[in-house]
Amino acid sequence: MPNFSSLLKSEISRIAKKEIRAESGALKKSSSQHRSDIAALKRRVAELEGMLRKLLRSRSTPAAEKALSGEKSLRFRVSGFITLRKKLDLSAAEMGQLLGVSAQSVYKWEQGKARPRASQLRQIAQVRKLGKRQVQERLAQAAS
Repeated sequence: MPNFSSLLKSEISRIAKKEIRAESGALKKSSSQHRSDIAALKRRVAELEGMLRKLLRSRSTPAAEKALSGEKSLRFRVSGFITLRKKLDLSAAEMGQLLGVSAQSVYKWEQGKARPRASQLRQIAQVRKLGKRQVQERLAQAAS
C-alpha cells in the first residue's frame, strides 16, 4: 500500500506544476503582446523619421529664401579673406579691430578652423568696399 505522505507530496507537486503552467502561460502571452507592440512602435518611428527627412529635404534652403527675398548671399573664402587683409596691409589684430572680433578669430578664419558668423560676413563685405585710406581712418577713429 502506498504511503499517504508520498501520495500527498505527488498531488501537491502536480497541482503546483499546473498553477505554474497557467501563470507562465499568461506571462508568455503578455510578453508576446508587448514585443509585437514594440515592433509596431519601431515601425511607426521609422515611418515618421522618413517623413521628417522628406520634409526637411523639400523645405527651401536659406540660400533660396534669401534669393526670393532679394537679399544678396554672402560667401566666405579663406584665400579671399587673406588676400583682402594683405591688400589692405593690415595685421590680424587690426583686421579684428576693424571687424569687431579678436585677432585669434581672424587667425582661425585664415587657417580654416572656423568660419565667420552671418553678422561678421556682412562686416567683411563692407570692409571689401573700403580702400586703404578709409580703413586707416576707421582704425584711427576706433583707437581714439
